[in-house]
Formats: sequence, C-alpha cells, structure tokens
Amino acid sequence: MSVGAPRIDVTVAEVVQVNDLIKRFRFVRTDGGPMPTFSGGAHVVVDMDDHGTRRMNPYSLMSDPGDVSGYEISVRRDEAGRGGSLYMHRHVTPGMAMQISYPVNLFPADARAKKHLFLAGGIGITPFMSLMAQLQPMGQRFELHYAVRSLALGAYVDRLRDAYAERVHIYVDEKGEAIDLKSLLSTQPLGTHLYVCGPKGMIDWVKATATGMGWPKNTVHSEEFLAPPVGQPFQVELAASGKSIKVGAAQSILEAMEAAGVDAPYLCRGGACGQCETAVVRCDGHIHHHDHWLSDDEKASQTKIMPCVSRFEGKALVLDR
Repeated sequence: MSVGAPRIDVTVAEVVQVNDLIKRFRFVRTDGGPMPTFSGGAHVVVDMDDHGTRRMNPYSLMSDPGDVSGYEISVRRDEAGRGGSLYMHRHVTPGMAMQISYPVNLFPADARAKKHLFLAGGIGITPFMSLMAQLQPMGQRFELHYAVRSLALGAYVDRLRDAYAERVHIYVDEKGEAIDLKSLLSTQPLGTHLYVCGPKGMIDWVKATATGMGWPKNTVHSEEFLAPPVGQPFQVELAASGKSIKVGAAQSILEAMEAAGVDAPYLCRGGACGQCETAVVRCDGHIHHHDHWLSDDEKASQTKIMPCVSRFEGKALVLDR
C-alpha cells in the first residue's frame, strides 16, 4: 500500500461517545454499496485532512466481519499525541465525507490453533471484537482476558460479557486485580495460540513470559501500532529520488517523503509490518529506532530504518528512496 493506492470514499454514519476517552465511529460507503470483506484482526488507515495537514492513522476494525454494511473503529483520545486522535474526537461528525484504505490484516486468527487465548489491555480490545465475532459462529474455542484501568474506562465490558459470558474475564486495575499470567499460560491445552494487544509494557511482558515458559514462537501473536514520536526537526537525503527533505517535529520520515511526492510503501504506519523498511546509505549520527520490526542487531548496525516511526539525530542521513 502507498499514498497512491486506491481508497474507499466513506461517509461517517455514526459517532458514539463510549467513555471519557474513547469514541466509536461507523463508516459506510458513500456510493451505498457494501464494504469489502475482511477477517477478524484487520485494520484500515483513516485519511484525515487536519486543516491542511494530512494525517493517516491505522485503526483496528472492531465490527463483525460478517456485516459488510459498514466498518466500525474506536479511537482513544491522546492529548499528548501528534493530533490524529484529537482530530477524530473534535472534528469528525456524522455525515462527514472521508476516505479510508482497504482493510489489511496483520493480526489474523491462526488457522492451526485448536484454541485462541486473547489478552487485551485498554484500547487493545478492538481487534478482538472482530476476531471473536468471527470465531463464535464457526464454533472455535477462545477466551478473552481483558485488563482495564477502571470499569468506567473499560470499553465494551458489558457488551462483551453479554455476548460471550464465561469466555470473558475482566481485570480492573483500580481494584488491584491482575492477570495471573504464569498460571493462565501453564493451564492451556496443547494447540493453544496466544494473542496480545495493548500497551507496549503489557505486550513485552506477555511475550517474555510465554517465551520463558517454552511457548513456541509461532504460537504467540501480538499487535501494536506505534505513533511516530515527536522530536527535533532534521534533514534527510533521498538517494534514489535525489531529494532533500525536512522532517518536522511532529512528522514522521514517511510523512515527509509523501509530502515531497515520494510514494513510499506501507501497510500499518506503526512500526509493526516491515513494509516500509528502507536501506540506510549513509548515517553520520544516530537513528532513534522506535519500531518493533527490526532486530536489535539490525538497529545497532544503522543500515536499516523504518521511516514510519523512527527519527534521526546528527549531521547526515541518506536513505535509499
């Protein structure tokens, strides 16, 4: 996928305030037709014109994959972010025309699994909404363990309990409740696959614990879309296109390339998929890697970069774009 890839023209059909931090948005096709089919765990990239600044943020689809009449996403407001979530919360209203990408799935249910064990934290619940809606009518075995800061901020807790009853386990931080991860992982039947989505600390904890307990790597799945961090502006030279671009304080290298007319590839725009991986021709300084795609050795070598989330500090950075 790239900036020039086909988009879906949509109309905002509904905006719902879920709690103090989260709003749910429903999109329908402007031409009245059905949405493209998708599988549980998929995401779309929402294209925003934020008063002249183009923002493109990925959001997991939380609606039932069997319902092609529209797509639903949930957006958590981030006051300290770069502005995408604030734009969605403050400016997107019912009836508004927007564009979204076609769905891409980097977090599907593994067909080899005999049971699916879902662990969610906060807004990380959203991909599991579509995954469970897909798996239940198929008769698949699954259970959800969902950690929330408080019941007031626990998005969709009641809806999940009503739909899936004893398959749903809720843990409330302010009550001192926590997932007993080692006990949970040690009692799973053979053939169980583990899925985690939530804050980085939670993902790292779950993956490290599973690895330490001997879970095979191909049975542990995670998804986290990282927002490009803000920082000091810097200059980047693009060897293939012969352009010199300035990356702004609240802009990613990928966004700066797109603004300069360089059509770079992407799928997630959040450091997770590897699609935008770019070779570093020259690095006179330090690359601040913020992705979870490159290995530690690749990051240390400073020969590769994920322009969707990484930044640079130094005299010169030349990329093969």
